[in-house]
Amino acid sequence: MFDDLLQANISYSDGFTLRGIAPVAARGFALVTCMDSRIEPLTMLGLHPGDAKILRNAGGRVTPDVIRSLVLATHFLDVEEIAVMQHTNCALANETDAGVRTRLGAKGTTEVDDWQFLAMPDPDAALVADVNLLRACPELPAGVQIEGWRYDVETGRIHRIIAV
Repeated sequence: MFDDLLQANISYSDGFTLRGIAPVAARGFALVTCMDSRIEPLTMLGLHPGDAKILRNAGGRVTPDVIRSLVLATHFLDVEEIAVMQHTNCALANETDAGVRTRLGAKGTTEVDDWQFLAMPDPDAALVADVNLLRACPELPAGVQIEGWRYDVETGRIHRIIAV
């Protein structure tokens, strides 16, 4: 698989067109979302390379690393608006960390007792908590707008759950 991917990159680089794009977010936008393969952030939002900063992790959760990245993006990369976008049918939705540990244990992974998986027994409450965590972050500049969205993987529609 690695060889196939690196071979595909050679073809990609032959027609590379992204040289010269500024490192800032041209549209002043950052998106925190899940690593789920059904999510195509740029396409689904009508964005283009260079328009936004995209941060992805399991569940689209606000973690210390997401906060670190957003602090840098807002101070150095022109981000002024942030959306936390979680999605329907997420593997972490309606689940607990204990449940995730049990499922991992069934697959032979047992050294994760101290890990926080940020499972979401109540997905709406998790989204509210994540948005509130960012809104309360004193290191983010005043005036940064933060919303919470839910992406429907069956329809492709994004629903605004928590508005500015």
